Amino acid sequence: MSNDVVKLSVDAAGIATVTLNRPEVGNAYDEDLLAALIEGLQRLAPDPTVRALVLRGAGKHFQAGADINWLNRATQYPPEQNFAASMATTRACQLLNEFPKPTVAVVKGACFGGGCGMVCCVDVALATPDALFGLTEVRVGVAPTPISTHMVHAMGLRHTRRYALTGERFDAAEACRIGLVHEVVPAERMEEKVSSVIDAILLGAPDAIAMTKRSFLGANGLLLSEREMTLLAHESWTQRATAEAREGTAAFREKRRPAWYRPS
Repeated sequence: MSNDVVKLSVDAAGIATVTLNRPEVGNAYDEDLLAALIEGLQRLAPDPTVRALVLRGAGKHFQAGADINWLNRATQYPPEQNFAASMATTRACQLLNEFPKPTVAVVKGACFGGGCGMVCCVDVALATPDALFGLTEVRVGVAPTPISTHMVHAMGLRHTRRYALTGERFDAAEACRIGLVHEVVPAERMEEKVSSVIDAILLGAPDAIAMTKRSFLGANGLLLSEREMTLLAHESWTQRATAEAREGTAAFREKRRPAWYRPS
């Protein structure tokens, strides 16, 4: 089960691997990648042979956030298309967060914006020491509302407020300290660690695991309703449709400071 931008496989033990496959742009997402990810998660979730899911990025990086060229195009979309683009991000993260089997992210290289959102949505997040993180949306004039709920869940409101408002980049050690990832693992030991985590998962009863996960999410208000998702997507697209967002994405592509920057 695979296509060009998201590759899916399931091994004999029932371990599904989902690989984001746009290495030429750091696996940055666009509408095609989001659609493929949504389709893949919807296909794998009800499969009784699937026991766990491992999320990876092809090439040197995990996921570098939104493709800036797509983001720039999206600033010009009409309202319905713009809303649909934001809802795709919101839906992909919801499906990953509520996936009924345990999920593991293997993070290396760049992990920005929506990539951090994906990491916030998995049950176990492992990073190599070279991983670099950033909630960078505000730097290009957009708002990370589709992933906001998941960021607060993973990192707490205090850390989310700092990094989502400043757009600062931070390393794997800081990501571990604030709860974005569970463990920093040397690259040469990562596959051994992933295998160890998967083996621990396989020792658990599948139905008990599914019930436990859904109970945790439900009891803590982390199962998003359609109304809540619609609101998050609406906030996202309306900000992206502003002149500020058009300036921000243009500045990023042109490798210059945005017009709103005034050094102190």
